[in-house]
Amino acid sequence: SSGINAEWPLRPGGTINGKQVFLFSQDFTVFGGSLSAAYARKIVKVMDHAEMTGAPLIGLNDSGGARIQEGVASLGGYGDIFLRNVLLSGVVPQISLIMGPCAGGAVYSPAITDFTFMVRNTSHMFVTGPDVVKQVTNETVSQEELGGTSAHCGLSGVAHGAWENDVMALLQARRLMDFLPSSNKEKSPILTCCDPIDRDLSALDNIIPNSPIDPYDMKHVIRFIVDESDFFEIMPDFAKNIIVGFARMNGQTVGVVGNQPLVAAGCLDINASVKGARFVRFCDAFNIPLIVLEDVPGFLPGTQQEHGGIIKHGAKLLYALAEATVPKLTVITRKAYGGAYVVMNSKHIRADVNYAWPSAEIAVMGAKGAVAILNRGDPDIGKRETEYIEKFSNPFPTAEKGFVDGVIMPSQTRQKICADLRWLRNKDQKNPRKKHGNIPL
Repeated sequence: SSGINAEWPLRPGGTINGKQVFLFSQDFTVFGGSLSAAYARKIVKVMDHAEMTGAPLIGLNDSGGARIQEGVASLGGYGDIFLRNVLLSGVVPQISLIMGPCAGGAVYSPAITDFTFMVRNTSHMFVTGPDVVKQVTNETVSQEELGGTSAHCGLSGVAHGAWENDVMALLQARRLMDFLPSSNKEKSPILTCCDPIDRDLSALDNIIPNSPIDPYDMKHVIRFIVDESDFFEIMPDFAKNIIVGFARMNGQTVGVVGNQPLVAAGCLDINASVKGARFVRFCDAFNIPLIVLEDVPGFLPGTQQEHGGIIKHGAKLLYALAEATVPKLTVITRKAYGGAYVVMNSKHIRADVNYAWPSAEIAVMGAKGAVAILNRGDPDIGKRETEYIEKFSNPFPTAEKGFVDGVIMPSQTRQKICADLRWLRNKDQKNPRKKHGNIPL
């Protein structure tokens, strides 16, 4: 009687902590949230408003897929939405919240957006559901096993995080929005900072273990140096050997990328490279400075990685960091070996500032492997290994060549980074003119 179509998305515009956003929401109680042509037109209108006004787009997804009764018209509606997801990519931030089932064509819109978050035990994403899988492959699998949070946050990497309930997911989406600019025309947000940049970090001077093979938690380093220890981690359950997320330094939003020595010794592998590259490209698209905390012994060896395409996938992270024109800073905390040293935002791929802690080891490879090659057959292999360690297990040879701008105490890290971000705030670097690059997908 009111003339309102109950299946249509809710009010398109609003604010989050004063920031304009556009939003659409699906309603599973009406035709299972399936997409009709009219439904698609309304979503497209919301997306067009987001583009015209330069405001972030948030989608609350709870849909069974295309409206079967409408046939190809429903599929065309998905095409219209996908096109706008692509055109908005890198223009305004796009966030998808999976609040229930998301099946069939409905999954591809979240896949294109910048961040996808799920709700534990209620969110499910899959191209084909368990019934179809059973018919085609005779495989019996539950919705949770096929497309739940454990599958997509821990195994596939499709989702960027999961929360315990709908309310928590919405609150965390609001928290994420506080870190992000509204569009690619804005600089990285700067808030008033009450955390002194010169606060005491002397405890950080003892965080690196004496033994080079003993691990430590890079997340502790991150929380030591960022404002208020506030770190919004992205994809915490996927490729745990690399850490990515948002924080603030002296009030300014930064993207943090760090190797995690607690997992696979911090080696880069296929999943870590893809995870890191995707995050770096988002930060570069939206003018968010990058801070890289490096402790990497190399790329993970083995036939599984080689046959899985580690060369191609590892090149994605290299491409993303080399291409980025935002302020880029690197701190080498311990190991920086081989090609991984170059990939992790080295001076050679246009990093603006590179620091090393006294514990840094920058070399082609570790002492044991290098000596085995250089001194094969030498009866005094232990002595040669000691000599190699004395020569390369410190950052000063690299600093002498200008590849490191300074050797600093860990307790100086926060103060140095904050000062560097201040003078890099107006950095203006351009890549050669081209339609687009050809990243090794």
